[in-house]
Amino acid sequence: MAKPRVSIAEVDPVWHRICEEAQSAIAAEPLMGGLIHSGVLHHATLERALAYRISLKLASGEMSEQILREIADEAYLDDPQLSAAARADLVAVLDRDPACHRLLQPLLFFKGFQAVQAYRVGHWLWQKGRHDLAYFMQMRVSEAFGVDIHPAAVIGKGIMIDHAHSIVIGETAVVGDNVSMLHSVTLGGTGKEEEDRHPKIGNGVLIGAGAKVLGNIRVGHCSRIAAGSVVLEEVPPCKTVAGVPARIVGEAGCSQPAVAMDQILQSVAQA
Repeated sequence: MAKPRVSIAEVDPVWHRICEEAQSAIAAEPLMGGLIHSGVLHHATLERALAYRISLKLASGEMSEQILREIADEAYLDDPQLSAAARADLVAVLDRDPACHRLLQPLLFFKGFQAVQAYRVGHWLWQKGRHDLAYFMQMRVSEAFGVDIHPAAVIGKGIMIDHAHSIVIGETAVVGDNVSMLHSVTLGGTGKEEEDRHPKIGNGVLIGAGAKVLGNIRVGHCSRIAAGSVVLEEVPPCKTVAGVPARIVGEAGCSQPAVAMDQILQSVAQA
């Protein structure tokens, strides 16, 4: 007797939930049916949906949607870590962004999530030695989303970039797992030096809006960088820094600042 066929959605809880949310969204707003069917329900897996979304947003007169989709499909088939990172990023956005109530939202509407997934495909190209295509991806991500991440930069999983406007991450930057950052963050260099010149951000770090971290310096795990700060020196683990230039103003305030998303410094000052 033949075994009953099990769909991929049934064994992939993240994708299964997204498909359920998509059906509910269409029931609530039928005018979204075409967009949601083409972007979600037409696809058998999250990977195929992501490849479609990336190609749709980045296509231009210089590079067709079909070519970009083939590149993304190839990347997801070749490297399972891209899929794992995408799922971790989705869950991170749902957990940390109070404006996010469904996994469907980042996939369809949040440019921070979409930009990070497009960067991940560009990084895959970079690792394969396909540098010109990777540079093209970087250019289109910057043009489409206002997020400029060099394809050689190394970024972990569980990343949440809220609002994602004017984000800059340089070539030799390293960002750990479970990092949260807000808009207008720069992880940059301090001049024209080459070699290793960009920040190394530890796991669980929260970087506030408008913060600038410059130079080959380390920001310790589970630290917190206040909005508008300019960080030029190493930050120890589990500390809060603020100011221009940034100075240590207290402890991080909790064990997981990137998850808590607490940016208020008053409690630190009173501690």
